[in-house]
Amino acid sequence: MKLCGIDLAWQGVKNPSGIAIGELNGNELRIESVYPCCRDVKAIIDSEPDIVGYAIDAPLIINNISGLRQCEKELAKVYSSRHASCHPSNLTLYPNPEPVKLAQHLQQKGVKHLGDRQWMLECYPHPTLIEIFSLPERLKYKKGKVVERRNGQTHLANLLVSLEFSPIVKLIIPEHTKHIFSVEYIKSLRGSALKRNEDAIDSVICLYIAALYAVGVTSKTFGNSIDGYIWIPCTKCV
Repeated sequence: MKLCGIDLAWQGVKNPSGIAIGELNGNELRIESVYPCCRDVKAIIDSEPDIVGYAIDAPLIINNISGLRQCEKELAKVYSSRHASCHPSNLTLYPNPEPVKLAQHLQQKGVKHLGDRQWMLECYPHPTLIEIFSLPERLKYKKGKVVERRNGQTHLANLLVSLEFSPIVKLIIPEHTKHIFSVEYIKSLRGSALKRNEDAIDSVICLYIAALYAVGVTSKTFGNSIDGYIWIPCTKCV
């Protein structure tokens, strides 16, 4: 089963997206390719017709004019105390949202929200990491000084590498992608290079979330597929 994880830029080509594609066999997920700086997400996914499922870190359904979506409010009630609530997404902030257009593009290909044959789901890495690694709160790796971001990214990379021994879904990292998770490599990065690696890692997290959905782990869906939803796996993986 071929799966895709997308760390999607919310504002189109202004910022690049990260994409990871992998193959799930039984409970083993092997990373096949990672695109850390993609400017044309549709072109990549259209070139991979065998993909069955997509996990996308971006708001795929937005109907509200202002404020938070209902799913974001519901998620905040559970995870805000652990510093893992959502940024607001609405049509005032994003009047022509790229994530919604991508979801509509996938729907035209027969991909359904939270479906069972060909499917897509909106995911959110921060609470997912809390759940699958039993973290006390959000792992901080996106903001702060360069050394703080490096330290957070190396901590996250080590956690992801540990999924090789997961009894739920084993993450197989082939040689050509191992540098993404290398402590030495991450500590050599700064500026845009550090951000590109962050996007690559985030896309792998989304790919792993897709695998967890595919194997049917215990989960929680905040919201609904009419006004917006966020799917969170609730299973410890290591």
